[in-house]
Amino acid sequence: MSLLSDLRWRGLIHQTTDDAGIEAWLEERPRTVYAGFDPTADSLHVGSLLGLIVLRRFQQAGHKPIAVVGGATGMIGDPSGKSAERNLLSKEDLQRNVAGLGEQMSHFLDFDAGSCSAELVNNFDWVGPWSYLEFLRDVGKNFPVNVMLAKDSVKSRLGRNEGGEGEGMSYTEFSYMLLQAYDFVHLHEKHGCELQAGGSDQWGNITAGIDLGRRMRGVQLRGLTWPLLTKSDGTKMGKTEGGAVWLSAERTSPYEFYQYWINVDDADVTGCLRMLTELSREEIETLDAAREANAGQRESQRRLAEELTRLVHQESGLAVAQKATEIFFGAEICDLDDAQLTQIFADVPNKVFPSSRLTEGDLTIIDALVEAGLAKSKGEARRTIGQGGAYVNNRRVEGIGDCLTTENLASETVMVLRSGKKKYALLRFV
Repeated sequence: MSLLSDLRWRGLIHQTTDDAGIEAWLEERPRTVYAGFDPTADSLHVGSLLGLIVLRRFQQAGHKPIAVVGGATGMIGDPSGKSAERNLLSKEDLQRNVAGLGEQMSHFLDFDAGSCSAELVNNFDWVGPWSYLEFLRDVGKNFPVNVMLAKDSVKSRLGRNEGGEGEGMSYTEFSYMLLQAYDFVHLHEKHGCELQAGGSDQWGNITAGIDLGRRMRGVQLRGLTWPLLTKSDGTKMGKTEGGAVWLSAERTSPYEFYQYWINVDDADVTGCLRMLTELSREEIETLDAAREANAGQRESQRRLAEELTRLVHQESGLAVAQKATEIFFGAEICDLDDAQLTQIFADVPNKVFPSSRLTEGDLTIIDALVEAGLAKSKGEARRTIGQGGAYVNNRRVEGIGDCLTTENLASETVMVLRSGKKKYALLRFV
């Protein structure tokens, strides 16, 4: 199966500039393709996964991917798909964010693969030196205003303003299209890039770059888009009550990331398997059939969670996520360090004790349950222990009068208490 045929089967093609010829064009020889990433934070999120996956698939097929981090365009903000203008970022914030994104991209793209090695570039490097007058003279004159006004990203914002809704569009945002379009021209000149890929909301910006390449350099450039990552109800994938699902372990722990995909609805899991994983068509169809026969097993969700957690957080992150899942189903807590336990139990009550309470033997399990908030009184704590409902590191407590010692630590300084099936508390001894 050709690259484009595989992308189509996986649902990763929304539009192309040349449906009839782009497949043959890609098969002729290796091409250079780029996609842009917005540095509004120091981490990418689930919404960025499709861009990384598409570039990864192009590289695996022998093409050269370029990831463009918008150090310049990020100072303005893309108006596409937005109802209000973004807050502008400082240069310092952008530099920190750009560095963070580059580190994450190395998990998806091979930057040492010979002729098809991926490259990471920052568009501030070529946009920054321009003066305002030079940019207007050399680039701006090639943009017919009527064409810009016809773009959906502009029309939708101006339409809201005319209807009395929203704030319209500033000249700053209106200029964004020029900057991204010039990226394509620059990348063609310096890197031989002939294809830009992006989300479906980027179609106007992509075609603007193609038009600018024709006007400025007389070259034929191409574009394709993938559909936005949404659920079957039309809402964006990667959103939780706590906010975005990030690719950074510091923002979204491997356990939380794994659990997000474990809990994907049956109506959405096939699309996620096709679009986001590298599982074969045969395996995905086998999972689909198994789900139809017994949806309760959630094998599709488990495979999805495994594949994506491994890709984003590597084998070590997957192992921690799976271990955490086992722990919440009652597995004994062992072979984890302070940082891992803190991640796993980030959302449970925590209590700090002086380490001397362990070494001096004056912290009973009864006191620990009360002080950690797992029992309202010592009487309730005694009843919980007597009924077999108290656990230290998921090991049942047998003696009502037991004292906790350093032997009860699950890691260097952390101990985990549990009352009943689901009430946890994290104790830290310092």
